[in-house]
Amino acid sequence: MTVELIPGQATLAQLEHIWRSGEAVKLHEDARPHIERAAEMVAQAAAGSEAVYGVNTGFGKLASVKIAARDTATLQRNLILSHCCGVGETLDVNTTRLMMVLKLLSLGRGASGTRWVVIEQIQNMLKTGVTPVIPDQGSVGASGDLAPLAHMAAAMMGEGEAFYSGERMAAGDALSKAGLDRLELGPKEGLGLINGTQFSTACALTGLFGAWRNAAATIVSASLSTDAIMGSTAPLVDDIHTLRGHAGQIAVARAMRDIMAGSEIRESHREGDTRVQDPYCIRCQPQVTGAAMDLLHFAGRTLEVESNAVTDNPLVLTEEGLIVSGGNFHAEPVAFAADQIALAISEVGAISQRRVALMVDPTLSFDLPPFLTPEPGLNSGLMIAEVTTAALMSENKHLANPCSTDSTPTSANQEDHVSMAAHGARRLVRMNRNLNAIIGVELMCAAQGVEFRAPLKTSEKLAAAMAVLRKQVATLKDDRYMADDLARASAIVAEGDLLSALSVSGFVTGEAV
Repeated sequence: MTVELIPGQATLAQLEHIWRSGEAVKLHEDARPHIERAAEMVAQAAAGSEAVYGVNTGFGKLASVKIAARDTATLQRNLILSHCCGVGETLDVNTTRLMMVLKLLSLGRGASGTRWVVIEQIQNMLKTGVTPVIPDQGSVGASGDLAPLAHMAAAMMGEGEAFYSGERMAAGDALSKAGLDRLELGPKEGLGLINGTQFSTACALTGLFGAWRNAAATIVSASLSTDAIMGSTAPLVDDIHTLRGHAGQIAVARAMRDIMAGSEIRESHREGDTRVQDPYCIRCQPQVTGAAMDLLHFAGRTLEVESNAVTDNPLVLTEEGLIVSGGNFHAEPVAFAADQIALAISEVGAISQRRVALMVDPTLSFDLPPFLTPEPGLNSGLMIAEVTTAALMSENKHLANPCSTDSTPTSANQEDHVSMAAHGARRLVRMNRNLNAIIGVELMCAAQGVEFRAPLKTSEKLAAAMAVLRKQVATLKDDRYMADDLARASAIVAEGDLLSALSVSGFVTGEAV
């Protein structure tokens, strides 16, 4: 399958589908005339005598150095090779492909001056599965994600490394095996490929998609935890939330009411329960996770705009007949969005972890056995699983510190304020992985707690969620090796298996933000 995209009109839903499915992508043919018109303007500028930044001049602090027309192709090749300075771990294939798709969308707006052959090279690499090896460190998120995008451009030229058919190899060999030619860059094309925010944006989108799935999953886990401790559903009454008015809060409360409807456990303690109020981690789940989801929506809108944006420099304004320098490569919007996503991930995990702590504590869990084991003392039960969630919660708190405020000057002070969007976005994968595990442990604890309430039954939808868990993680009786259980529960959350088992008011189906 090949997904056809219209530059300027790609949606988050389309981008999430492409990221998850790995399907090929091509631009709508209507984009071609605009692209070719801009490329003609760049060719004319390269042949002319007037200095045009990035076309016949050096780059950054060297912008005042004029380059002869005969050397413009060498200029672009040198630019790419010299900027391949990435270090660190290799970016995963799905996010790398998403980065390439975002570069297609940006070039497809017809304001970058690249030829159609550049578009075809990216499209053909996506189609045949030639994926550049991208080191994930080295960008400060201003003047573009220069180092990571240079590694992408190098692979298009047959330099550096790429993945093909599951193997890592020289990029030239990968292109050859896929039946593709090496790309020879024309004027400005190297700059058009490496200027831009596509690495940061792709990483931020990956974080957004994972965070949304986690937030949706925690609506289910929180509902199950509420039943496990025989908590009240009174705080879910719709009027409470409509009086405040926040959309996420209203939607989370509605979803929880739907999920918990028909629970025998809930009905069993409506009368005679001596507790007046539940702790905040139960009572305020709509307020906290709803606020996080509102924040994810806001970040999503920013990233959708950025995904369709032209973010290289200089820009070719075909209607005005101008090639002008600007600063769209500065990734401040992406940096802010990444910081917002990090805050949401951290807070969703913080309140989930408190529910885990609540359920294993016999003084707070409303008669559940200590650490949710039938023989406490002889068995430790879920004692250390809770400690693990505390460790992960604390780590996410540290990782949630803002990156956008940590500018540092680079390139001999020519690029004297930078966004730090790249590492702000990269951390989100680690934070989501931590959150997967926290929610996974909450599910284990909540399912164990609900089973202790037998013969009373939970709701049908929560029983369906428990069934998904129990296919992978058995009820804990005597102590056993726990690491595998935690890994399986985490995978259920990460892969969306829990959400596919039930649909609640359109909120927990795993759709894009």
